[in-house]
Amino acid sequence: MNCSKTFSFLQQCRFPPFKPSPNYSHLHRGLHESVRVTIPRCSRGIWSSEVVRKSGGSARDGEDVSPMDNTTKNNETVGAFQKLPMVMPAVDILSSALRKAKKVSPTKGIANIAKRERNRGAKQLDALMKELVVPLRGYMENFPKRWTLHPYERSLIELTFGEGNYEEALKKVDSLRKKITRVGKEHASLCAQSSLKREAEERLNEGMKKLEEVFQEDRNAIEDLLHITKALRAMPVVDPETPTLSLVGAPNVGKSSLVRILSSGKPEVCNYPFTTRGILMGHITLNYERFQVTDTPGLLRRHDDDRNNLEKLTLAVLTHLPTAVLYVHDLTGECGMSPSDQFIIYKEIKERFKDHFWVDVVSKCDLLQNSRGTYADNDELERYKRFGPDEALHVSVKNQVGIDELKVRVQELLQLQMERIKSQKCNEENHLTASI
Repeated sequence: MNCSKTFSFLQQCRFPPFKPSPNYSHLHRGLHESVRVTIPRCSRGIWSSEVVRKSGGSARDGEDVSPMDNTTKNNETVGAFQKLPMVMPAVDILSSALRKAKKVSPTKGIANIAKRERNRGAKQLDALMKELVVPLRGYMENFPKRWTLHPYERSLIELTFGEGNYEEALKKVDSLRKKITRVGKEHASLCAQSSLKREAEERLNEGMKKLEEVFQEDRNAIEDLLHITKALRAMPVVDPETPTLSLVGAPNVGKSSLVRILSSGKPEVCNYPFTTRGILMGHITLNYERFQVTDTPGLLRRHDDDRNNLEKLTLAVLTHLPTAVLYVHDLTGECGMSPSDQFIIYKEIKERFKDHFWVDVVSKCDLLQNSRGTYADNDELERYKRFGPDEALHVSVKNQVGIDELKVRVQELLQLQMERIKSQKCNEENHLTASI
């Protein structure tokens, strides 16, 4: 629609006349520079946009580009997996498409038998093509592009399916859509060119058979997408705007027991598709405010490249979610990892995530002996092996030692985390306002 038609349309709608201000002349110039501008949509619960392409700009083929990439941060929120479209099994898509296509009748008023038959054949082939393509197009439009997802959800996709496999699955579905469209149009055109009734019938049957063959050959693309949908929709949801306390430490140090003690109700078991082990997620209610508390898979002493998916999940939580940290230490040796190894891991994680609010807890203190061996004042490791980190709380779930003090410290930590989240949100809103 050119500018004159737009102005005429606005006059017909009787909008009040618009007088551009000199201060906003750059917006007027921007309209001429843009090839295509569309309003962002929120059909998936995540703001996205069609391509906004300016003169001299470029975009990768088939990839959306955020109109605010260079000015503001994407409106990233978790929860996109629960809003994914329902994917029909391939067999259901095909059977429904065949049933609907065969019900299509020729256009009324065609007296010539041959013309009527070729009209019916072309319309049925076109209908079958569309019934197969429409759901595939819907999947491509409504499955989120990876860059629109919250970084935490992007990490979950990589941990679950491997690097690039999510995009590859969508690419195969789109390839099937294009192939069906091409074959359908080709055979519908051939049927429409038939000169005899029998020829039209043969080309109709041939086209139906070919479309079904093409769909069946690549039906695994749809089944793979169905598997991805089920796995992602079953993912636990963590609200980034709700203060969260993550319990971190080596395996079997007592994190799950502390989650149960700290939670106001019974914690739920959250399952991830890349592990058979459930992760406990509980909630704490303080002064009518609701907080999240979760244990994380134990960390072992090794390089990041050698970590398994469970350990990578812990690092993803700490990296991408605004969590406070309750680091749990077991100095008894019962967890299967020596205090020396725990100390090395602790120092590494504490340095990496030093900006997080933090509290250290030594668990199973009822099993520790109050040894008073001699050691140098500067021997940090020896001091750790006896008492844990400086200012660490010593607790025992079994004897309820230190639990009340721990709950008080957790409340203070979560309140600080809530204030930080509110401050960051306010800063982002101010930045967005300033950018506009």
